[in-house]
Amino acid sequence: MTNTNGNGPTVRAGVIGVGTMGANHARVYSELQDVTLVGVSDADDEQAAAVARENGTQAMSRAALLAAADVVSVAVPTELHFGIGMEAIDAGVHVLVEKPFVDDYERGVELASRAEAAGVTLQVGHIERFNPAVRVVDGLCAELDIISVDVRRLGPPVDRAGSDSVVFDLMVHDIDLLLSFMDTEIDEITANGRDKRHVSAQLTFEDGAIGDLTASRLTQQKVRRLGITAMECQVNVDFIDQSVEIHRQSLPEYIEQDGDVRYRQESVIERPIVDSGEPLKAELASFVAAARNGTAPEVTAADGLRVLEVAHRVEQAALGERTEVSL
Repeated sequence: MTNTNGNGPTVRAGVIGVGTMGANHARVYSELQDVTLVGVSDADDEQAAAVARENGTQAMSRAALLAAADVVSVAVPTELHFGIGMEAIDAGVHVLVEKPFVDDYERGVELASRAEAAGVTLQVGHIERFNPAVRVVDGLCAELDIISVDVRRLGPPVDRAGSDSVVFDLMVHDIDLLLSFMDTEIDEITANGRDKRHVSAQLTFEDGAIGDLTASRLTQQKVRRLGITAMECQVNVDFIDQSVEIHRQSLPEYIEQDGDVRYRQESVIERPIVDSGEPLKAELASFVAAARNGTAPEVTAADGLRVLEVAHRVEQAALGERTEVSL
């Protein structure tokens, strides 16, 4: 990290893999204060050059980029995360690996171990943790006696390459959130699926709380919603609108009107103020701060491994395609 100024050292950032998500990483790095986007790298030279032009930087080979950068985002296909992540760590470069963390649990353990030994920050890209609405809910969860969490992440088919099922493409976001909300371990997982594109799972926790997750690439409406039923209240979140509603308990009453007795129960709804902001910008700013200060990232490799283990179990139950991972 170089060029110390009044706000701290300037961090040199790079992006490896500049498809749709990686291009957004490049844009955000170019916008962050005290960060310089030194370059991007991609197997597609034309794509790398185009993203570089858009963000005022240069396209580079992966080796050259790792030699020039302090931090990198790895936004390549999942099966390449381990190898490129290792290259970054061995070069002493702090690395954010997009979700899902890796394609093999044991490789994830090895990657985490290598990063710890090298003193390199390793963050996993579970971006919904940084959604402003989720930030609000996360602050509430510690005070709630949660009965159930219901999450729907639905949308139409997408026209892009990728072999990951909807569990590893979409549901991993909500597995991560669910695990971050709960204080106890998972007792049981059941799931059903329609090929790789529609999966519903139920996770039962040791304290009796239930998580109901549905992820789909077969619906014609984009839905990103979460509901928490607790003894104290009902919390509803819209990830897209970044809005939160809290429905508090209300007492029913009978009222007399024009000689008739009627039943009424009014709902008390709170709408907390949610700070506006782009989740990716908050995620990358958090990653850069962890790398600069030598502090633990908000989403650790251990978090990514736990999500990976649960996602494998869900997919095995729903589709019977992947080998279950035992911890």
